[in-house]
Amino acid sequence: MVHRSVRSPTDDAHGTAPDAPSAIRLAAVGMCLVGVCYGLARFAYGLFVPAFREDFDLGPTATGAVASGSYVAYCLAVVAATVLTPRLGARRVAVAAGTVATAGTALVALAPTSAVLGAGVLLAGASTGVASPPLAHAVARTVRAARRDRTQAVVNAGTGLGVAVAGPVALVVQDSWRAAWAVFALLAAATTFWAARVVPPARDDGASVPSLLPRPLLPVRAGRLLLGAAVVGLASAAVWTFGLDLLVTEGGTGPTTARLAWVLLGVLGVLGAAAGDLEARLGPARTWTTTTVALAGATAVLALAPGTPALTHPAAAVFGGSYIAMSGLLLLGGTRVYPDEPSAGVGIAFLVLALGQAAGSLALGALASGTGLRTAVLVAAGVGLLGALAPPRTS
Repeated sequence: MVHRSVRSPTDDAHGTAPDAPSAIRLAAVGMCLVGVCYGLARFAYGLFVPAFREDFDLGPTATGAVASGSYVAYCLAVVAATVLTPRLGARRVAVAAGTVATAGTALVALAPTSAVLGAGVLLAGASTGVASPPLAHAVARTVRAARRDRTQAVVNAGTGLGVAVAGPVALVVQDSWRAAWAVFALLAAATTFWAARVVPPARDDGASVPSLLPRPLLPVRAGRLLLGAAVVGLASAAVWTFGLDLLVTEGGTGPTTARLAWVLLGVLGVLGAAAGDLEARLGPARTWTTTTVALAGATAVLALAPGTPALTHPAAAVFGGSYIAMSGLLLLGGTRVYPDEPSAGVGIAFLVLALGQAAGSLALGALASGTGLRTAVLVAAGVGLLGALAPPRTS
């Protein structure tokens, strides 16, 4: 790194900055902000694909293209948030994330055409890119070292919380998807106000603000970390984009039963908060291999038996827990590979993750149009198994 040394607030005698919130409060608001940005604004799209497909006449290619666009918007946003967080502070950028999520979900709720729907999904997807860097920066700058990894993992598990909330909302409103997205917008707005009160400023002073890009841009351990992020993105795109549609169209599962699988995916995803503790017990390589194989296996089960709830529902739960755990490992890895610029490390890792998901959604949508949805999802499972062979090295 070629910026002046940063003395983290966690280096003082008390372990936190004087105005820093407790780790519990920061973890709570961070988890909820990640929940509305990832679980509602971004990944809830897959939950409503059957309804969108019917109302807007979307085929697999168009469905994948919309999801891919959401991930591309994320990529652009995460670059901006990574650069702006040390300069503007964690609070301002976190509030911006909530504001974008609110606007995106509201636009989806009001969408009169497929073009407006796509614009809303893109805007909502961008919020996730804005959210992760400031939260990672705030935790790294204000939480004691002994609690830092656990707090980062808990915040990251907000994706599961958001998905777990989206499922019951969808069950209540049934086919009234506009009402569901209106509820998402209200939840996003409320969380944004909370973040404005709780997330610490965590702004680096002029002497410690890094250059636009970390130097070196790719440290020694970054290659394996980014390869792992790309593989997770490619492998997970199938379930996030087409999972529920697979159960309904290929498996003949009723909408209510299929949405229950989504609820289980989110509820078990919250257990991904234990990623840091699991890594401490098993070691980084073994934890990565275990979670990658679990994600790939769950994806394969969904493809092979989409009409058997006794198999698909546990598989969805395993997918949720393993995905959140893997993204948590990528987050922790980013803060370790770039210890002086944690927001940059998380931003780069999640940028590559989203690029993988964008490419995966687009490619799998095209593949599904030619060979069928089940084949496309099986291909994604195979990609996940390949990822188990190359665990990231971050310590």
